[in-house]
Amino acid sequence: MSGNSGIQLFAGNSCPKLAAEIAAKLDVELGQIEVGKFSDGEISVHIQESVRGRDVYVIQSTSAPVNDNLMELLVIMDALRRASAGRINAVIPYFGYARQDRKAIPRDPITAKLVADLLTSAGADRVLTMDLHAAQIQGFFDIPVDHLLGQGVLRRAILRDENFTGSDDLVVISPDVGSVARARQLAAKFNAPLAIVDKRRPKANVMEVMNVIGDVKGKTCLMLDDMIDTGGTIVQGAQALVEIGGAKRVIAACTHAVLSGPAIERLEKSVIEKVYVLNTIELPPEKRIAKIHEVSVAPIFAEAIANIYHDLPVSKLYD
Repeated sequence: MSGNSGIQLFAGNSCPKLAAEIAAKLDVELGQIEVGKFSDGEISVHIQESVRGRDVYVIQSTSAPVNDNLMELLVIMDALRRASAGRINAVIPYFGYARQDRKAIPRDPITAKLVADLLTSAGADRVLTMDLHAAQIQGFFDIPVDHLLGQGVLRRAILRDENFTGSDDLVVISPDVGSVARARQLAAKFNAPLAIVDKRRPKANVMEVMNVIGDVKGKTCLMLDDMIDTGGTIVQGAQALVEIGGAKRVIAACTHAVLSGPAIERLEKSVIEKVYVLNTIELPPEKRIAKIHEVSVAPIFAEAIANIYHDLPVSKLYD
């Protein structure tokens, strides 16, 4: 992309490969920065080039280890603010703590709001993120938030797959009631019907499937969610689609591959044929199993950064 020479990109330690891809798309070099730890575990940051008056973008997913990566982001932005950066943009492909967006029971914290306040206090002038678990988190900020959507990237990747036979026998599946709106949007793009896995969750990360709402018999089912964490929801939902609904095959797609705890083992043993994920979270080698097909979000983030830098609309990227 031409005309982006005034952009300064810096990366923390959470997603260096994605940051390098974004820099390559923008035809700029990543900024010189040293991010490490002191002997007692405190975050150490040293910016090794001038940022005075510059438009600066800090690329850092707040994925596991969540607290370390969040603290890195805060300290980097504080360093940039004290070095007189002109505008500090926090580029957070995966926004940690987004599931703590409300008081589910009395005396619960609303940690997503706390994180929003911390980012603003540290010096963020704008936040660029993708597929927040709860879209209303945008309202927790008093600064602009650009909220990119990952389903368009996923859809294009699925359409390029040589094993995808088209939408004639496709049903888009919402793995729970909370994801219906997201799944309905994708179903409309594929011109495919929608079905829902109705489930009961007795406690966190434990799920009991109850029913499949919709006709999936003999169909190819595409399960869509914003993230896969322990894999319980998506794996048990896929099992229900086959055993209860009579589905022919099941594929899955998600934006954020959190993949904690038993997730990889569950996916490997599941009836799911393939899982499309975006690289908002950098996967270690042990999680790169054959079923997982990773798709890069570097092009859409690079275009968003360029548009923000040139004061152009970002809204056209939402589709």
